[in-house]
Amino acid sequence: MPRPFRRPRLRSTAAVCTTLSALAATSLVSGTSPTGPDRAAPCALRRTGAHHSEGLDTWNAAYPRPTRRLDAAMVFLSFPDAVPRTTPAELTADHFPATSRFFERSSYGRFTLRPHPLGHWIRMPRPSTAYAVRRDWNPVRRSAYLRDAVAAADPEVDFSRYDVVYFVADPDAPGVDSDATKVVNLDTPLRADGRDIRRVVTVFERHPPDRLVLAHETGHVFDLPDLYQRPVDGKGDWDTYVGDWDLMGSQFGLAPDLFAWHKWKLGWLDPGQVVCVRSLGTTRVTLEPLGAGPATPVTGAAGVPVFGLGHGTKLAVVRTGPDSVLAFEARGPVGNDGSACRSGILVYRVRSGAASGGGPVRVIDAHPHTAGCWEGSVYPPLADAPVGLGESFTVPGEGVRVEAESRTASGAWTVKITAG
Repeated sequence: MPRPFRRPRLRSTAAVCTTLSALAATSLVSGTSPTGPDRAAPCALRRTGAHHSEGLDTWNAAYPRPTRRLDAAMVFLSFPDAVPRTTPAELTADHFPATSRFFERSSYGRFTLRPHPLGHWIRMPRPSTAYAVRRDWNPVRRSAYLRDAVAAADPEVDFSRYDVVYFVADPDAPGVDSDATKVVNLDTPLRADGRDIRRVVTVFERHPPDRLVLAHETGHVFDLPDLYQRPVDGKGDWDTYVGDWDLMGSQFGLAPDLFAWHKWKLGWLDPGQVVCVRSLGTTRVTLEPLGAGPATPVTGAAGVPVFGLGHGTKLAVVRTGPDSVLAFEARGPVGNDGSACRSGILVYRVRSGAASGGGPVRVIDAHPHTAGCWEGSVYPPLADAPVGLGESFTVPGEGVRVEAESRTASGAWTVKITAG
């Protein structure tokens, strides 16, 4: 579900991250970590019953896994109380190819989202105002909307052909609320063309829409959680958990590429691209920039663009408890992160028992007394969170220290992680 982009206020104190139990893992070789399919396994948190759990030891089969081409139906809904002022072609162009390109870059070419727009309007049986569309939508009215949409579209859409369904409402109809765009998970699936429809993306965006909003909602279709917090009174900061650093936190972020943890969960990183730091002592890891893929240039040590990255180590992990880890990845203005405020090693905590919206991922600020990119960041206090080149940082309460020692000629980062 999208949320408003509100310019943040300057914080007076550093954000305090939840202190968890001391390191539980007890063995590993220091130095270069071994390659092989199981080197990351000890740090793969178990999936829990939390909604959109960040556990990744198994895949939740209720969701399509984006490790192949997936086909998406786009159905455009008009209403008796409004004449559309836009065309389905214009609304398709609002979201594609931008959404597909985001996922292609983020997945290093491992996933293709192919849209199938219907090309004309499907008339709903009731006025737009009859459905009382809003952010916190009445379940009865929402169910009526979805039933009507499926029934109206079914004569022209073979739902059995599609992995993802987008119902796109006429943005100018009087009863449409752009704040209501979201993924609806159905306890009782709708049935059409011999297929159970278990979730639908309901799109109510204005024209033109919020940036990357459809990519955010599609992330939920793949079992990714909301990483923003929703203030109780609606007036506080939404982005204190992860700031600009993941699409599931904010579609407006300067560096919205998905966390390496999410890429591991989705199947876009091989086990050999993840290092599990399992012992007390020091481990050195060479981390490729998260946004660097096989055809994405990064700036090398000599200031020359370098191609060919994308198959090396992307993520280092320290286990901190039964359902928690610290994650380390290299971020900078590459790929989907082209507008990143700072380059360096981003540190964040992952908890598999925390539900969507409950802070399952929290970025840890290596510069708690400063901020960055006030002109564009969704939450400037975290915009400069990464550990910069030549800097070191000790994670509060964990006894884990990270140092960004140097960069290689190819643009990768040499990182020293000391646990204990």
